[in-house]
Amino acid sequence: MYDWANSVFVTSVVTVFIGPYLTTVAQAGADADGRISVLGWSMSATSLYPYATSLSVLLQIVLLPAIGALADHTGRKRALMGALAYIGAVTTTGLYFVQGDGYLLGAGLFVVANLAFGASIVVYNAFLPEIAAPDDRDKVSSRGWATGYGGGFTLLLLNLVLYLQHENFGLDEGHAVRICMASAGVWWALFALIPLARLRDRRRAGTPDAPQSGGRAVRASFRQLGRTLKGLPAYPGTLLFLLGYILFNDGIQTVIAFASTFADQALDLDQTVQIGTILMVQLVAVGGALLLGMLARRFGTKRTILASLVVWCMVVGAAQLVQPGSAVQFYILGFFIAIVLGGTQALSRSMFSHLIPPGKEAEYFGLYEISDKGSAFLGALTVGVVLDATGDDYRLAILSLLVFFVLGFVILAAVNIPKAIARAGNPVPARI
Repeated sequence: MYDWANSVFVTSVVTVFIGPYLTTVAQAGADADGRISVLGWSMSATSLYPYATSLSVLLQIVLLPAIGALADHTGRKRALMGALAYIGAVTTTGLYFVQGDGYLLGAGLFVVANLAFGASIVVYNAFLPEIAAPDDRDKVSSRGWATGYGGGFTLLLLNLVLYLQHENFGLDEGHAVRICMASAGVWWALFALIPLARLRDRRRAGTPDAPQSGGRAVRASFRQLGRTLKGLPAYPGTLLFLLGYILFNDGIQTVIAFASTFADQALDLDQTVQIGTILMVQLVAVGGALLLGMLARRFGTKRTILASLVVWCMVVGAAQLVQPGSAVQFYILGFFIAIVLGGTQALSRSMFSHLIPPGKEAEYFGLYEISDKGSAFLGALTVGVVLDATGDDYRLAILSLLVFFVLGFVILAAVNIPKAIARAGNPVPARI
């Protein structure tokens, strides 16, 4: 249910509305050369969104592992997840107030919302080993992702009706977009109540029995994080998988985050086509996540992930062949993305849960989450740099992401997963 609650942020905000809208707002505040100033830094208006995404993930690199350590140290995952979820929901709702040339407000709210989103997912993912047995995690994780796509599809369908009929509702296009983004924050806040009401903290040995002051808990958590990072080389398979995942998932999240902007800027497709494609992706991805989960149970999780990365490479290459104005070709591209989108991430999440030493779930998922769900750093930075250097060549920017999938494939192929699971001190599932 938390997948159902939070996935609308990725679907309605990150994937569809925020990129084109924030770019439009930035262009409205740009000078005659199409450039804006952010704290004295002059940049192309089209680069604001990629750079804002990179900044949010740069902050995640610093904060997410510490948040994971705080969750493990205090044992209060439920309260921490709730606080982070509502920070994200409130700032997402605040995007309603971004209009005119208020690109600084828009960028600031998005950075905080994306940071809070990623941080809440760290704690959320850490519940997986507590609620699912080793042989059930692929199934549970896949069902979670499928449920998330169902939630994303439902709200985006409602947003599509509002966006397409905005004149009948007495709204201009920009106002309709702002309502759609704010609706994701409201949805997130409402449905997060369900998992927060049902989940329970499971205190482990070593967690303090009495509440600690905020400063003391944070200091203790940072010390614990330091010990975890120092001990990470003792689990080389876990470390290697994490490196490969960060690379290929950076590519996945960058494709998701910039799909609408690519369609708008490079293909000259209107937002109706973009939203229609994303709706189709959400619907097909429900089946795709469940399908890859079944394939993993038959052929093994690692083989299924590697096969999905081959499909991702084909998608990035095929994007170069999509002709401007061709909605059909864009729909076909979206269909193949949908087949592997949720399954790749669901299976990666469940596989990583086996590679974590017991008692350090949130800390390790803090490292894992740095590159999860729309929070790409290296990929977004790469796109921003290529756009700045090539005069907004979106095709070349998307093609540059191929390196992330290739390197991720090579690294994952080199990991001995059963050995890494045993090294972490966990039972090896029957098929992995």
